[in-house]
Amino acid sequence: MNANPPEQSYDIKKRNFRNVQIDAVGVALSTAAAPFLPVFLTRMGATNLQVGLLTAMPGVTGLVLALFIGRFLQTRRNIVPWFSGSRLLVLSSYALTGLVSMAIPKEFLVNSVLGIWALATIPQTSLAVCFSVVMNAVAGPQGRYALLSRRWTIFGLTNTIVTFFATQMLDRVVFPLNYQVLFISLSLGGLISYYFSSRITLPDQTPPPLAESKSLGETLQNYLRLMRQNPAFVSFVSKRFVYLSAISLGAPIFPLFFVREVHATDAEIGTINMATSAVMMVGYSFWTWISRKKGGRFVLLATTFGLMLYPLASTLTPQVGWIIFYAGTSGFFQAGIDLVFFDELMKTVPPEYSATFVSLAQSLQYLSAMLAPLAGTWLADHLGLGAALLVSAGLRLLGFLLFLRSDRLVIHAS
Repeated sequence: MNANPPEQSYDIKKRNFRNVQIDAVGVALSTAAAPFLPVFLTRMGATNLQVGLLTAMPGVTGLVLALFIGRFLQTRRNIVPWFSGSRLLVLSSYALTGLVSMAIPKEFLVNSVLGIWALATIPQTSLAVCFSVVMNAVAGPQGRYALLSRRWTIFGLTNTIVTFFATQMLDRVVFPLNYQVLFISLSLGGLISYYFSSRITLPDQTPPPLAESKSLGETLQNYLRLMRQNPAFVSFVSKRFVYLSAISLGAPIFPLFFVREVHATDAEIGTINMATSAVMMVGYSFWTWISRKKGGRFVLLATTFGLMLYPLASTLTPQVGWIIFYAGTSGFFQAGIDLVFFDELMKTVPPEYSATFVSLAQSLQYLSAMLAPLAGTWLADHLGLGAALLVSAGLRLLGFLLFLRSDRLVIHAS
């Protein structure tokens, strides 16, 4: 699928840009519930392993299916319907979580919710591939920072406002009704997302010829041949794999750390999440401006080093006030990582094989998302939550050092 489609009219480009931004409002509305899902399971008695599974399951499904889904999407003339449909299915899982928690006895609830999100990983895998392809087609090679910084700023603003009201409701309504209302009401954002994302207009593409393969071995050989022809892609995604593994390792540890070590209330946890989202809005504009002044390599190194400090500082000073500050700082650097990882990845992806190469990149990302959270919860069980966060910080430092090694094929100055 061609990532650089034929020139579209100004009106279509403007409408696509607007649809992408309004879609972000719907997505932010629903995903404001995401940080509360592991907290809800923890309060319902979930073990460290079960919380880790919630984070790891998308990685398991993605690792198994990403390449097949990427190959399928590569043959579609228009990927937009798959993008909007996949998004709707994923966000509807929040409503299902709330409804099931009303009907299922407590002793079966945690596993039932895990089952819902296990099924959601299938459209989630499709969505991950579709998102990069659609956003790149809407933005074009020169517009990725502008499109996504605007989208993610709108996302962050919406997320911050919704999180504020959500935390107020959680503290005022009895448990578990508060979480049930939260998940069901916020899932309505999925309908907003579907309405506007399905109206993104991209020209039909002529799928490129794909090598026929009669076995899994031949399929893998075809992928290996494509990767050998694109060493810049291989270099970047392997370094990104290390850094994303470090982030994924800490993902299930933070909510456990907040509840069991910091003893944060629901409102305080909401404030931590809100601080991250609020500062990210500033970060998107800042890093877009910095990329024009100093280039992508500077953004990459500054943000990968800065985000390393979040788990380190949180472990050393586990007080709510400090952690709110650290979370805001992490949001600032995370904004830059979101932008630069996407931009640098798409620079290395052959335009005619965008869905195929994005699915390859996603497969590696899913591998880290599958193994790292389980490793994190294992470390938490054997070494403690603080020690597990220190390991996450160490791996982030390693990722930074890998990116620090100059690779002109991968990290461009512009």
